[in-house]
Amino acid sequence: MEGNSESLHKMKELVRKLREASRAYYAQDREIMSNLEYDRLCDELAALEQETGLVLAGSPTITVGYEVVDELPKEAHESPMLSLDKTKEREALRDWLGDKEGLLSWKLDGLTIVLTYQGGELLKAVTRGNGEVGEVITNNAKVFKNVPLRIKHQGELILRGEAVITYQDFEEINSHIEDVDAKYKNPRNLCSGSVRQLNNEITAERNVRFYAFSLVKAEGVDFENSREKQFEFLSAQGFDVVQYLKVNAENITDAVADYEERVTSYDVPSDGLVLTYDDIAYGRSLGRTSKFPRDSIAFKWADEMRETTLKEIEWSPSRTGLINPVAIFEPVELEGTTVSRASVHNISILKSLKLGIGDRITVYKANMIIPQIAENLTGSDTLEIPDCCPVCGRKAQVRAVNEVQSLYCINPDCDAKKIKSFTLFVSRDAMNIDGLSEATLEKFIGKGFIHQYQDMFHLDRYKAEIVAMEGFGERSYKKLIDGIEKARDVELPKLIYSLGIANIGLANAKVICRYYKYDIDAMRHATVEELSEIDGIGEVIAQAFVDYFSDEKNSEQFDNLLQEVRIVKEEIDEAGQTLAGQTFVVTGSLSHFGSRTELKDLIEKKGGKVAGSVSAKTVCLINNDAASNSSKNKKAKELNVPILTEEQFMTEYLEMEVQ
Repeated sequence: MEGNSESLHKMKELVRKLREASRAYYAQDREIMSNLEYDRLCDELAALEQETGLVLAGSPTITVGYEVVDELPKEAHESPMLSLDKTKEREALRDWLGDKEGLLSWKLDGLTIVLTYQGGELLKAVTRGNGEVGEVITNNAKVFKNVPLRIKHQGELILRGEAVITYQDFEEINSHIEDVDAKYKNPRNLCSGSVRQLNNEITAERNVRFYAFSLVKAEGVDFENSREKQFEFLSAQGFDVVQYLKVNAENITDAVADYEERVTSYDVPSDGLVLTYDDIAYGRSLGRTSKFPRDSIAFKWADEMRETTLKEIEWSPSRTGLINPVAIFEPVELEGTTVSRASVHNISILKSLKLGIGDRITVYKANMIIPQIAENLTGSDTLEIPDCCPVCGRKAQVRAVNEVQSLYCINPDCDAKKIKSFTLFVSRDAMNIDGLSEATLEKFIGKGFIHQYQDMFHLDRYKAEIVAMEGFGERSYKKLIDGIEKARDVELPKLIYSLGIANIGLANAKVICRYYKYDIDAMRHATVEELSEIDGIGEVIAQAFVDYFSDEKNSEQFDNLLQEVRIVKEEIDEAGQTLAGQTFVVTGSLSHFGSRTELKDLIEKKGGKVAGSVSAKTVCLINNDAASNSSKNKKAKELNVPILTEEQFMTEYLEMEVQ
């Protein structure tokens, strides 16, 4: 009895940890534990469930994926999208295949999408979501790099595939982001955010690609009971099909070795392989478990592990004050390269590893690419977390954000913060000063040319020194000064964003400026209560904004900056404030506007307000799918709030002629 109680307690704890990690990974695009640790905990939970005969509510062994967010319309899948059982043993693949033939293909690491075609036209695209319900991203799929919008087959066609961004495109996109802290962490996170954009223009810029891996339905086509013929059919329709090899028990081991040799240079992110029976009828006859289909199995690379010694933890400060721990260890050979360092991500993960200098640790490359610590064999737990910043020597403290502990430097004058802050200040969405890269800023700060933002507008004082610097000259100097003079004319939201206030991106800056009608004095003296009333500006953002301008040094710096720039004001048409005092809610996809943000901006320019939820104050809910059972539709009906289509709203409230 006592043993069962202990097992149940352990299962509850495992479910809690795994749900938290899954929610962070899938819904919030952040990582709180490694893939290796997640798989280990899943295996431990599955073993306990087998031992006890219990499966707790919310267990990842019966629920998969993430919960659908509210920004995109939801739709239930015709049949559940199950995850695959997995193995890391090559012999297990051979045993599973038996005397049958199979298709061995890449297991791509992106976002699973279901495409539906009717009459040869792309009808809809839906994300995997939680396996039961996904998000409709049809407009986004239409701008994927390789999705055919029209195909030869005229009957209903439903297929599944993976949306991905290649490593080459990932590096290219990151290379244009000047703020180091704003760079994307990996291709999968970039792809997830790109696929689920509300504005498909952004999706189009991200070079998202789609690789088909499964045919669900093809009306009126005989595939002679062969999965391979299904792939050949999809290729003939214009789809890029995931690369595969036809295998049997005799050649499957060699086939896996071939993939393993290619994975480190393969440009499409992959975290393993998938083996599927070629015999469709046989695979279907096996049925499925509550979570896994029995006609396919996943193979995950048995990570190459190396044991080494932890030499030190390097603490790397950033613009936001976040100090990232990086493990430095005795060099080891992993997947053909020498590795001597790995990010530990945050204090929570560092503590869970119980690290100490001199500990014996095992390291591996996640997906055979990113170095990670797998396990601490010593577990001395003697590592001291610094209480001061390694750059400025001032106080540092551990803070919990979204239940994840991280170390922060709290000195606003830290040189590391200045370099990152100045990099943000001159970036494209902020002051857009051409010629001031992060490397150049670091040199200028080191020489004492720059201490405050306003100093950048007086670099002409150091002309002789700058012209004589390596990499400069008269031409580069002139380009720099011209860029600085051009930057003096700036829109107020970009100026506010350039200050680097926590949680204040360009979009939030625009919202605040518009709310206060570009009155600088009113904005800088706003209260938390006032700002919190603005739709989209919660208490956390409001507090950060108020705290910034309440600081005497910040306020003085802002005043000095205002002496250097000329604010380009957005003209407000008072006569055009036809929606003043009225509140609207927008949901679902649009056809006449590029995104909901575009419609929201138009409403706000006309004096209206766009709220995130329906209330008694809502004038109308704008939703092209008035018949859906969404929570917003239900609430509107309960409160007798009219539900208007986009065209009805344009005609009745915007007085626009609908084309």
